Amino acid sequence: MDARQLAFLTLRAVQRGAYADVALDRNLAKASLEPRDRRLATELVYGSVRRQRTLDALIDQLATKPHQPPDLRLVLQLGLYQLRYLHQIPTMAAVNSSVELAKHNGLAGLAGLVNGLLRQYLRLVDTGDPLVLPSDPAQQLGILHSLPDWMVEIWLDQLGPDETAQLCEWFNKSPSFDFRINPLRTSLEAVEQALAVAGVKTSRISGLPQGLRLLDPPGSVQHLPGFTEGWWVVQDASAQLVSHWLDPQPGEVVIDACAAPGGKTTHIAELIQDQGTVWGCDRTASRLKKLAQNQQRLQLNCIKICQGDSRELRQFVGQGDRVLLDAPCSGLGTLHRHADARWRQTPATVSELIQLQSELLEHISTWVKPSGTLVYATCTLNPAENEAVIEQFLAQHSDWQIQPPEPDSVCAAFADQGWVKVWPHRHDMDGFFMAKLKRA
Repeated sequence: MDARQLAFLTLRAVQRGAYADVALDRNLAKASLEPRDRRLATELVYGSVRRQRTLDALIDQLATKPHQPPDLRLVLQLGLYQLRYLHQIPTMAAVNSSVELAKHNGLAGLAGLVNGLLRQYLRLVDTGDPLVLPSDPAQQLGILHSLPDWMVEIWLDQLGPDETAQLCEWFNKSPSFDFRINPLRTSLEAVEQALAVAGVKTSRISGLPQGLRLLDPPGSVQHLPGFTEGWWVVQDASAQLVSHWLDPQPGEVVIDACAAPGGKTTHIAELIQDQGTVWGCDRTASRLKKLAQNQQRLQLNCIKICQGDSRELRQFVGQGDRVLLDAPCSGLGTLHRHADARWRQTPATVSELIQLQSELLEHISTWVKPSGTLVYATCTLNPAENEAVIEQFLAQHSDWQIQPPEPDSVCAAFADQGWVKVWPHRHDMDGFFMAKLKRA
């Protein structure tokens, strides 16, 4: 099995409902590919899924017949993705390998169609971009950057067309790898040196005392220096901001209401110097196992795990000095990390999430001590899941109020009308929303 065949089989599984990362990992585990071919297969899968709407628009414009068998469309998507976005691959290699892919997967009778459509695309490229775009701003950006119109409309309302285009373009970049250094086990300098010796280039992340960004794809992070020793954990820069914004102190009781897989829970434990109690709550047992694994690897003792739906847990009422609700959300700030998320979310699923977010906030607010702090956070860029949820809560609870970032806070640079908003195209990190609430 070569890289393109593996990508084809993975995309077929995604087309039938599988998650892209799960299907890819499963197929890579069964294949014996060289590292270069593994990277190509990964790029073809994630890239084709991300760019699906653009590729389909091209196929619809170039094909003589309006409908193609699903497998044929996958072959065409893979071919066009290479021609349009992978300029390091020779054009004829992309065309010929796509023809062979069609023959190898029961489409020998349509191999000529594959050859003709891809060559037609190359002829048209010589005179300009073959992709024809509509005049409607949301549809235009949606087709060009391969996103649903309804998502684009959300950002157009907040940013206008120019910045929305920048945001959409950012979401089609490959995600960065950010590390959070565990200061209880090592130092930033020590990890930098160990990675440099291993040939891994890094840069520090401004404003984040534990943040380190890898400048090249690291391959398997489990094989990098310091993983087994618990020196660091993979966590995006904006996710690191959340725990700093919560500002937990040694000796406090801190509750993470939707904790798994534990990035923020373990960060909180590090910030309180492993002195106090950090509760990690989640309703999914399999995801809590990851929290337990991270806790053990990072050698943190103050974390206690509680499985259950946080809307129904009563034992924490009035117990938390600080409470974090990192709410389930549509993930519109992390679309570059989850290639198929843009196609899985719909306005209907978002409506269900808003209801869940409101229910969680209503109950979890009862966990906070009278003098305590509550932080509500999401990794989405949808005001209906962010500002509107907070505004509704405040309208119903006059004894609570927003606490804006202090000028010397690590979140001060992201302050926006009292809350914190991270825009990926402005700050080069995942999109996030955070609001700190205290009783008036």
